[in-house]
Amino acid sequence: MPTLVMKFGGTSVANLDRIARAAKRVAVEVANGYDVIVIVSAMSGKTNELVGWVNETSPLYDAREYDAIVSSGENVTAGLMALRLQEMDIPARSWQGWQVPVMTTSAHSSARIEDIPTDNLAAKFNEGMKVAVVAGFQGVSPEGRITTLGRGGSDTTAVAFAAAFEAERCDIYTDVDGVYTTDPRITSKARKLDKIAFEEMLELASLGAKVLQTRSVELAMRYKVRLRVLSSFEEPSASAGTLVCDEEEIMESNVVAGVAYSRDEAKMTLISVADRPGIAAAIFGPLSEAGVNVDMIVQNISEEGRTDMTFSCPVDQVMRAEKAMQEAKDKGDINYHDLIADEGVAKVSVVGIGMRSHTGVAAKMFRVLSNEGVNIKVITTSEIKISVLIDRKYMELAVQALHDAFELDKAG
Repeated sequence: MPTLVMKFGGTSVANLDRIARAAKRVAVEVANGYDVIVIVSAMSGKTNELVGWVNETSPLYDAREYDAIVSSGENVTAGLMALRLQEMDIPARSWQGWQVPVMTTSAHSSARIEDIPTDNLAAKFNEGMKVAVVAGFQGVSPEGRITTLGRGGSDTTAVAFAAAFEAERCDIYTDVDGVYTTDPRITSKARKLDKIAFEEMLELASLGAKVLQTRSVELAMRYKVRLRVLSSFEEPSASAGTLVCDEEEIMESNVVAGVAYSRDEAKMTLISVADRPGIAAAIFGPLSEAGVNVDMIVQNISEEGRTDMTFSCPVDQVMRAEKAMQEAKDKGDINYHDLIADEGVAKVSVVGIGMRSHTGVAAKMFRVLSNEGVNIKVITTSEIKISVLIDRKYMELAVQALHDAFELDKAG
């Protein structure tokens, strides 16, 4: 039998009615002849409640007990989903991470999946089980303790199962009906994409498109797992959702697939830094140790052996960055005149695999922003992405203008 993996997020299993709706979708796929592996998240809000209880009981908690408690939300949903399917006369069984087993590292609360042996589930499928409902987000450490996989863990679980069982597809049900060319809340012209390449999805996910976690996309790309993102609140159809797949599957696409943005960015500039070998390491080493997530970096041309170094980071990490730089200065590791933080900026990016073979995308982007009177502060590019830092007040205008200029409302 071909295998299909279906993953339901917290909003899709938020209460018994929604679990029943999700179960009906599973029943449709069973009727289509699939052996189905369902991965479930905890009911929405439940994991946060459990985390709250842990913090209230023990602020400096033992991470092993944290995992034992926080993983319980998924166990409840898995059991309820299995019962609901049994009520519909579908042979279903719930599985916790240790029963499969989902073998992970020992890094409690942020473990990585190492291996998923298929023997236990395969034996049950051979005995006539039609649906295995697996609790997402959890696994078992080499020491035999329950582990959890950190943010986006259920998506990662789903992709890992699809890879291990060589599933035909991995369907991720969420509260949005697919991947859009940009945020529909910013422009009404945003269009749902039928297909998007792994690399484009990876860039969009890392730029803040909340549809999929980057970890799960990376895993899907590595094992060539076809992912489909769709809404659990819409009627099922063959064209529903967005397929995230290998770029070979996409015949012709627009040069630009989407426009992404990140609202809460800050631009930080170290004025008058010594221009010598090792200065970048002396600046970005302490920032990394302080947990500052540096994104764009620009160095000015030096004058008389001094230069300015500009970098961007999330707004909520500015104080951390300032503290790290001050400490490095006090130690004598770096010497700078001033550190200026501009917290009123946003990052806007255009993404598309078509850029590899088309020229002029950057020129067009800059011209569009210029026509709208938007000043560009920092630019970075990669093979399939161009990002600019601009004043936050112009962010929505920039997204709309770029979406129009690249005609993203029209199919490729």
